[in-house]
Amino acid sequence: MNLILMGLPGAGKGTQAEKIVEKYEIPHISTGDMFRSAIKEGTELGKKAKSYMDDGALVPDEVTIGIVKERLSKPDCEKGFLLDGFPRTVAQAEALESLLEDLNTKLNYVLHVNVPEEKLVERLTGRRICPECGATYHVEFNPPKEEGICDHDGAKLIQREDDQPETVKNRLNVNSEQMKPLLDFYDDKGYLVEVNGDQDIDVVFQQIDDKIGGLA
Repeated sequence: MNLILMGLPGAGKGTQAEKIVEKYEIPHISTGDMFRSAIKEGTELGKKAKSYMDDGALVPDEVTIGIVKERLSKPDCEKGFLLDGFPRTVAQAEALESLLEDLNTKLNYVLHVNVPEEKLVERLTGRRICPECGATYHVEFNPPKEEGICDHDGAKLIQREDDQPETVKNRLNVNSEQMKPLLDFYDDKGYLVEVNGDQDIDVVFQQIDDKIGGLA
């Protein structure tokens, strides 16, 4: 079962990824985790990626794709994988197709967790973070026991700069523009599955499960 998970910030991808991984026992592979792992293992590609990251530069596609290939070649991906954060461009998507052919496998579905923009703004601007332990809350969906105070250590919760309304709207617009060509690409290929993310978490997962369950 080879899956890609897509969605704008705040769509609930992380929560659904956990549920997919738990039920189907496939690894959740995010771009950040892949880079950190390759750097920690000291692979040639990991060293190259680190040199770009240390300079604050974007890691070139050929290095990124090489790291993806290394990761997908590992034994825990034999039953499948859930890719998150890659590909980000049509060029990367085309490279991924070639890479999967080399590994004698192919994509099954691209799951797009779709939530209306106004709901995403509501979700993201309501987020509060504990500056001490990093715990995350939401003023409406996951409030602390005492308003504005972390349940774990009593620290005063903060709203991150990038969770301010104007910043959130700009970020969503940029992400949406970047994602659209990719969604069109996978829709044309017949891989795309639209999931209504503006529902209860378990209902969203049921929708995903109904679609991919036949593969297990």
